[in-house]
Amino acid sequence: MKAAVLYEAGKPLEITEVRVSKPGPREVLIRTAAVGVCRSDLHFVDGAFPHPVPTVPGHEAAGVIEAVGSDVAHLKVGDHVITFFTVFCGSCEMCVTGRPSLCIDPSTRRPAGAEPRLSLEDGTALAPFLNLSAFAEQMLVHENACVAISKEMPLDRAALLGCAVITGAGAIFNDSRVRPGESVAVIGAGGIGLAAINAAKIAGAGTILAIDPVPEKRELALKLGATHALDAMAEGLAKDVLKLTGGGVHYAIEAVGRPNTAELAWNVLRRGGTATILGMIAPGGNVSLPGPTFLTGKKIQGSLLGSTRFPIDMPRLVQMYLDGLLDLDTMVAERIRLEEVNDALDKLRKGDSVRSVIEFA
Repeated sequence: MKAAVLYEAGKPLEITEVRVSKPGPREVLIRTAAVGVCRSDLHFVDGAFPHPVPTVPGHEAAGVIEAVGSDVAHLKVGDHVITFFTVFCGSCEMCVTGRPSLCIDPSTRRPAGAEPRLSLEDGTALAPFLNLSAFAEQMLVHENACVAISKEMPLDRAALLGCAVITGAGAIFNDSRVRPGESVAVIGAGGIGLAAINAAKIAGAGTILAIDPVPEKRELALKLGATHALDAMAEGLAKDVLKLTGGGVHYAIEAVGRPNTAELAWNVLRRGGTATILGMIAPGGNVSLPGPTFLTGKKIQGSLLGSTRFPIDMPRLVQMYLDGLLDLDTMVAERIRLEEVNDALDKLRKGDSVRSVIEFA
């Protein structure tokens, strides 16, 4: 099959032929229909987060199952599925306590010495990328790395649910549990931030602030449900938010991945408010909070994929889209071919684009 391979961090991906193994007992082979080009991919491609190479990046995908392993129980050939990179085992402490996004049980990976899922034509093993390696015509994954969805759902929009949407929406529905009338500030109006804004609207938030330096992204945020859009570069931004909201917001969602934006999320909270940090702060980055401010009862928390319970939450998000509540159409900036993946990564580096979606024929 054809795939986009990263041979060295900081270098462009190369489109090449890759060998895919047959499904193991609990694995499924998926024909990739669409995959989003996410800023998280860029962090690894550019080397901000180290990753073994060679590898096939990509982790926000949807497709159709082509083959299943002998022990797969709940999926079948022909199922339409959304993938997610935090594959879960279903039996560890994290899974049985309702936190499958935090599962790291090694049983979902192929054992040491087994044939690699993906390899180059010369036999060189390709390191698994976030359990998916989705910039490819096919994905070979553990059955608990995907969820079957309604076939009415367009797969190019379903792909967005695999990372950006479940992260942003999950931060609202699961991590914050926003109630009608409460206030939310979302810092960063990329794919994750826009999903959080849309989810806050669905949850009935009374005031929804979108904070981003790019005017076009602020306009998209208003379209997706923000009641106010603020320039992230404005002087006195935190004071403006406190004044606008009568003392700060109930919930702040950080979707950028920088120490200063995480600190901003803390500073715009009202007493007793909660900040959820979604962005990937690179190794070496540290967040500094004034000690006395903890006496205000404010809380700060991390989140991975919006603390999503995948088999439950993802089909519900699909239904929200089909019912006209969840707006995924606005999030797609362009639809491209696999050969254009490096151009899409360049647009992420510039920070102007929302979501490029690779479509496969």
